[in-house]
Amino acid sequence: MTEKQASFSIKNWSQDDQPREKLLYKGKTALSDAELVAILIGSGNKNESAVALCKRILASVDNNLSALGRLSIKQLMEFNGIGEAKAITIAAALELGRRRRSEEALERKKITSSTSVFELMQPIIGELEHEEFWIIYLNNSNKVIQKNQLSKGGITGTLVDVRLVLKNALEVGAVGLILAHNHPSGTLNPSAADKQITEKLKSASESLDIKILDHLIITEKAYFSFADEGIL
Repeated sequence: MTEKQASFSIKNWSQDDQPREKLLYKGKTALSDAELVAILIGSGNKNESAVALCKRILASVDNNLSALGRLSIKQLMEFNGIGEAKAITIAAALELGRRRRSEEALERKKITSSTSVFELMQPIIGELEHEEFWIIYLNNSNKVIQKNQLSKGGITGTLVDVRLVLKNALEVGAVGLILAHNHPSGTLNPSAADKQITEKLKSASESLDIKILDHLIITEKAYFSFADEGIL
């Protein structure tokens, strides 16, 4: 590699001009599309930096990432400085982006009642021979963002980590939570421990403006709702 070629490698740029460092210290939203693609390819060619090369590639598709994602490996390799490995890296990254958009476009299940929670969770925990505690994370439209198994234990009960529940709620941007666990014994009566953990999560969540909307005890064919029974 000549001195001129080396100067165009990202690692030789000043820190302010390095996309990797910019992402690290300023966040991914601070980077342009060209800078993000430049991180993927790492270096440009003997006449262009990685960012300059990526700007030129993007300009060829009118700066449209969807159009860039439709370019073939062969078409990407037509740009000086883009070999097969770099072309494959660009194609793979854009395909991941396409799949992410596709997943986000899927209609999220909306929770409208305790029955809809039961329909969501019964196939998962209703017939288990051991007890599991789950958290359903909801957005401000009561649509499910995520549902996670928080603990798994024997028939005698489970342990619930309140800090973990709230940490994940903040990470996914949830504004409402629904608690759900099964009673393998078939009883629908909440235990003292069930009531205690509900109150503990409710108190902790309120300080973060996150609401506990319900807590369901689920068996094979029925459920008990704390909200429906007015004890939440």
